[in-house]
Amino acid sequence: MKKILIVDDMMVSLMMTENMLAEHYKTFCASSGEEAMKIYRQELPDMVLSDLRMPGMSGYELQIQLQEEYHKVIPFMFMTADHNEETESKGFDNGAMDFIRKPFRPDVLLRRVANILQTVEQIEGLKKSSSTDQLTGLLNKISSQIELTKICKKSLGALMMIDLDSFKLVNDIHGHAMGDQVLINFADILRSAVRPTDILGRMGGDEFVAFCNGVHDEQSVASKSKFINERIVEMAKNLMGEDMNIPLGASIGCAFVPMSGTDFAELYQKADKALYGVKQNGKHGYGIFNENEGEDEAESTGLANIEQIEMILNERGVDDKAFVLPFESFRTVYRFLKRTRGVYSKMTCLLVFSLTRHKEGGKGNLKEAAEQFMTVLHETFRTGDALTQSGNNQFFVLLSNTDAYRHVNRAVQRISDAWDKMESCAYFAFNYEWKVLDS
Repeated sequence: MKKILIVDDMMVSLMMTENMLAEHYKTFCASSGEEAMKIYRQELPDMVLSDLRMPGMSGYELQIQLQEEYHKVIPFMFMTADHNEETESKGFDNGAMDFIRKPFRPDVLLRRVANILQTVEQIEGLKKSSSTDQLTGLLNKISSQIELTKICKKSLGALMMIDLDSFKLVNDIHGHAMGDQVLINFADILRSAVRPTDILGRMGGDEFVAFCNGVHDEQSVASKSKFINERIVEMAKNLMGEDMNIPLGASIGCAFVPMSGTDFAELYQKADKALYGVKQNGKHGYGIFNENEGEDEAESTGLANIEQIEMILNERGVDDKAFVLPFESFRTVYRFLKRTRGVYSKMTCLLVFSLTRHKEGGKGNLKEAAEQFMTVLHETFRTGDALTQSGNNQFFVLLSNTDAYRHVNRAVQRISDAWDKMESCAYFAFNYEWKVLDS
């Protein structure tokens, strides 16, 4: 229920006005400007309905003092028995949203109040839509920068950069619709990790930012990191199934305010350096910027023991399908297998698949076709095989410890059979080549 503060030094008028509004709104009454200030601070009403001329603090002065204290336009409607047009004009010049002359009818008062509250809601809705990220409902990048610039100058707290690790694999394997669902749910996890009074925003893609008021110790950051990373795994399995094997997690870089400064741009860079340290040390954790280690270094909190390290290194939910990797990780595996070629009795093969249109200028969406082909490859190859996508239409596969000729021929046949069932096969064909890795 909307809250209205009624201010009038005439007790009869005050009680009559409250009686007109009390059935529809939660009302608070004050008989002076000074009393109204106290009530406003306690209740933060949605609008103020104030008599214009009062002893001590007038309605004008009450409006000006409240707006100066709260640094915003506060919805005001004045009541007055004065019929002077200059009085009304002065009220509007000061920012009043409406005027009503005494005596007034209940239906007229209710309609005027309802119009003001509706206008305020529309204005707030427009402000929110221009300042929030449409997908997650968090502050967008520009609004985050504005709010954080202000709060870092005057508050004690923790500025945290938060990255969603391995998010690209969600889009690559499950499509962008699933990626959007992961981002929406991740935003909800972040909301539950901070308080409503903290600032939370999306800087773009899988990058988020938070400012936690009053947080100035490592233990609090560690607790939030643990909470977020535990919830991510639960969320991902709910969305993509228990066999989900994407190593999703969150990496957090933190800079404390004002210990590391009060300028948002500098603090953001320091939090970014702390985040980089986390990324270089296994991800799924947090790092605290340490001023004593110099600007080029950040204190990164690694995992304390080998069990925790193994938990991070292990693949979650191992299945019987190919291991999908980002290109850089695939290249690392390739180099490792090439180095150790002489250790294995069986061969390791590299396969390169390419998607091509049946004819120049033909129909069909390449992006959709690539997603379908990636699905076919993922489900065709084995747990011990590695898979990555390069560009829009090339795919690399490593077959380890295999009888090359027999295995390649069987795999390609299965891929061909599965591709024929896909919608995109009407517009795209695949070709391939392969070779055995030399030692």
